[in-house]
Amino acid sequence: MIDINEIREYLPHRYPFLLIDRVIELVENESIVAYKNITINEEVFNGHFPQAPIFPGVMILEAMAQASGVLGFVSMGKKPEDGSIYLFAGIDDVRFKRQVIPGDRLTLESKVKSVKRGIWKFECRATVDDQLAASATIMCADRKV
Repeated sequence: MIDINEIREYLPHRYPFLLIDRVIELVENESIVAYKNITINEEVFNGHFPQAPIFPGVMILEAMAQASGVLGFVSMGKKPEDGSIYLFAGIDDVRFKRQVIPGDRLTLESKVKSVKRGIWKFECRATVDDQLAASATIMCADRKV
């Protein structure tokens, strides 16, 4: 398990954009399972949507990318403090299947599909209570800051 303090070592994101609460499973160069607890206190619900709060799809994609970033950084033995940053390089095959609302626990799964010249490709899924909320193929590039 990786708690929030260690997650903050691997991701440069901070409130309100740090979207992982805990890593519950990680196999270097293979896969990660993490989660984000969705609460009504999320700043994004002030505008999306005040009368019917729905966690935005782009935030779900970002959460999957952050989980993938932790997997990539741990696998490479790097941290942002080493002068490395993980950037989006592409997103393919995005599908949204279920709304994510306050009270949900968003489980984030990412598996390494390939690594070529610093470009990592991940197969990602986000679920709530074992129901698929979103899926995507996410590509990230390891770059120097």
